[in-house]
Amino acid sequence: MSASIQTPAAPHRRGRRSAAPAAPARAPNYRQLRNPFPVTSVFSDDEAANMHETALRTLEELGMRVLLPEARKVYASGGARVEDDMVFIGREMVAAALATAPRSIHCVAGNPARDVTLELGALAFQPGAGAPHVTDLIRGRRPGSGADFVEYTRLAHHFDVFQMMSPSIEPQDIPTHLRHFFTTRAQVEHTDKFPFLFARGTPQTLDNFEMLRIARGLSDEQFQSGVHAYTIINTNSPRTLDIPMAQGLIDFARHGQMSIVTPFTLMGAMAPITVAGAITLSHAECLAAITLTQLVNPGAPVCYGTFTSNVDMKSGAPAFGTPTHFQASLAAGQMARMLGLPWRSAAGSASNTNDVQAANENQLGLWGCLLGGATVIIHSAGWLEGGLTVSYEKIITDVEVLNMVAELCAGNKAGTDEIGFANALAKVAPSGHFFAAPQTMDRYTTEFYQPIVHDYANFGTWTERGAMDANARATSVWESVLTSPPLSQTPPDRLEALAAFIDKRAAEGGAPPES
Repeated sequence: MSASIQTPAAPHRRGRRSAAPAAPARAPNYRQLRNPFPVTSVFSDDEAANMHETALRTLEELGMRVLLPEARKVYASGGARVEDDMVFIGREMVAAALATAPRSIHCVAGNPARDVTLELGALAFQPGAGAPHVTDLIRGRRPGSGADFVEYTRLAHHFDVFQMMSPSIEPQDIPTHLRHFFTTRAQVEHTDKFPFLFARGTPQTLDNFEMLRIARGLSDEQFQSGVHAYTIINTNSPRTLDIPMAQGLIDFARHGQMSIVTPFTLMGAMAPITVAGAITLSHAECLAAITLTQLVNPGAPVCYGTFTSNVDMKSGAPAFGTPTHFQASLAAGQMARMLGLPWRSAAGSASNTNDVQAANENQLGLWGCLLGGATVIIHSAGWLEGGLTVSYEKIITDVEVLNMVAELCAGNKAGTDEIGFANALAKVAPSGHFFAAPQTMDRYTTEFYQPIVHDYANFGTWTERGAMDANARATSVWESVLTSPPLSQTPPDRLEALAAFIDKRAAEGGAPPES
């Protein structure tokens, strides 16, 4: 059900009484994408090199505040100078870490056909994530619940253009000491894509690893020898690594699982007001976190990341899809290419509803990521209110754009069959048409992208069909996905073993998040 593509009816041809052979269905591959666009830079090479040098100087002279004692010990063992909770990291430590950090990361999904390789030039999309609220036109805006989390997981699984799962929404009706059981089980039950696991303290992380190991039927050795899950690590800008995030870096590195390091830097608030200053700070924080992972386990999978935009200086609210956000993504891409590491960027919208502002902001943010050469693009669909809400309708309308980008990833051909001298050009007389040309008849069901929510009918036909706008049509799309019977992506015996593990750990008190 990758793209939910409907095959159009064949053009009417006179004189045909017998049924025509079934036309081939269109079957695009959206699972392993390569970015087809040339990367774009916002700064000169010399300027980017100076930003990298300034980031190294920042770590050496100004340092990072690291709140986890264990992390400070790891840094100290690698040669960093530690004073109270401040860690001063020398450039030789950073260079050594960058030498062992992998340039290519093979991510193992529940289904081998959904494995993803993250490296420069690859492209993977994730839906909007981390929202405390959800909204749709049927049920309105509401706090995220367990039922919403399951529905969101099913929607993300349905569309092949999402190659990775995201942190989704916060199911606030699930107690925090049990929430990780629910979110991990929901993923392994409802999707076979590469999963996201929360890093909210070692007990929860180890529970998550064990649940995934049970669901995938892996031994401890098999689990640690492959990259089966990832987490997102947000530094607390400026220059702070808090306890759960530092612990997450250590735990995931120690067990061979992937961390995506993502400073959340808003220009003019927790970062300098300029693109160059904000990206320099973000770069320094990324280098500090990457260094920690490699000190714990040289070669541990880690992904460079950034989420840098500006604030509205009138209100202080985050703004996304702005020209500054676009430039920041291009600049982050320059820094990632300098390091040679796969990297994560983000789209998103600050609009309060799925309107033209939301579409404009998400698309400009998306194109900043694409032209910056981002490997992973999170918040590519569904995000509203600067991340406070995800919209079911916006997931669908944004997927339409992502599908079209995925179509571009396949490129095009200009061989003899595509040029069509014999079966198209030579078959149509001057002032004729190509509707019935052999080339058209061979390709009419497979040549063009078929939309899931866009409507290309003329005004009269659109009116006769009920004059539904894109939001209303999007509602019909997500409802049709969720009303279909859910299919478990994990064998029943493994789900039973997983349920037994969860029951046991819940009876022991679960695992409250660490802070």
